[in-house]
Amino acid sequence: MIFGFPIPIIFAIFLNEIRGRFFKRTIQTVSYMPYFISLVVVCGILLDFSASTGVFGEVQRMLGMEPVNLLGEPRFFRTIYVSSEIWQWMGWNSIIYLAALSGVNPELFEAAKIDGAGRFKQIWHVSLPGILPTIAILLVLRMGSMMSVGFHKIILLYNGLTYETADVISSFVYRRGLVDFDFGFATAVGLFNSVVNLALVLIANRLSNKLADTGLW
Repeated sequence: MIFGFPIPIIFAIFLNEIRGRFFKRTIQTVSYMPYFISLVVVCGILLDFSASTGVFGEVQRMLGMEPVNLLGEPRFFRTIYVSSEIWQWMGWNSIIYLAALSGVNPELFEAAKIDGAGRFKQIWHVSLPGILPTIAILLVLRMGSMMSVGFHKIILLYNGLTYETADVISSFVYRRGLVDFDFGFATAVGLFNSVVNLALVLIANRLSNKLADTGLW
């Protein structure tokens, strides 16, 4: 949430400021491509790159360091996971913000220019307020999945060495339910997880209505 949610917003705003049509379309296309790569392929790339003999291992060797398997080190797992999630979803998640920016009245930008506002002030006082309702709605929806981090990617990347930092509720439920065959306990944890997600949505929606005057209901 801290890194993954605001980056598509920032990317969409900066992309919206690009005036060269060809350059803008090229950046958009390149940023969308990771989303269409199979998750299994992405995890395979990460495993190969993070190995001691992979790309990151070669970089470590060039810097005079002893190459290590980054996905075998618990302290590096969060960084790799979050960074890869941002890389994979940034372009795709920016589409809705670009659509919202296209709906901002151009006359507001013209008025801001007449008042002497530079590009940054136009972004701060026109672009951001113009897409604030969209940001609020998507934030509320994202809060509903706070406790449901996708276990597919984590299961494909983690191992016994990284359980202490890589294990999440979803992967824990998977192991207890489908590996240990403890279906009752796994169901209880999954249900409690859903209740917490619902509570987060209700709280986030209430705060959104109070602070931004917009919400899901």
